[in-house]
Amino acid sequence: MEKSKGMQPVKMVVIIAIGAALYGVGGLLSVPVFANTTIKPAMAILALVAGLYGPIVGFLVGFLGHWLTDMFAGWGVWPTWMLGSGIVGAVIGLFPILTKRALDTGFFSKGQIGLYILLAFVGNFFGYLISAVLDFLLFAEPLDKVITQQLIIAISNTIVIGILGTLLMLLVAKRNKDNTNLTADTTK
Repeated sequence: MEKSKGMQPVKMVVIIAIGAALYGVGGLLSVPVFANTTIKPAMAILALVAGLYGPIVGFLVGFLGHWLTDMFAGWGVWPTWMLGSGIVGAVIGLFPILTKRALDTGFFSKGQIGLYILLAFVGNFFGYLISAVLDFLLFAEPLDKVITQQLIIAISNTIVIGILGTLLMLLVAKRNKDNTNLTADTTK
């Protein structure tokens, strides 16, 4: 398994498992807005993990976490929408690469917040557009229904990530900045 953020494969698997579990179970806490379409605050968890650990971890957390939500939500497993969540995670996972991991040093500027939200929108729009088109082609779902789902999801998820995800990233940046300012006390 390829290393992400300098992680050993075992650590990467643990982060993926924890991230997918949090995103998957958190996905059960949602607000229904349309046919099998909900506003999920757990999108902030996916965005946080992807924004910290990159596209591979982001894809797997999104894919596996969505699978968990589908399994427990009672509407069946939809691999096309699992793929969409994986794509969302992968696109947001470009954030640490594009910013040269500035968040690790506690730097999360307004421009980087804008990039983070832009990646969230692009990932949600195109990831779930692929899901909608695949549902239409593979499962004969009505095109107007799946496109409506896709648009609602793209907009609502971007808002959730823009608010909750950004707050979580700001907290991580603050923690990282505080940790980089630590100095050893050698006077003892």
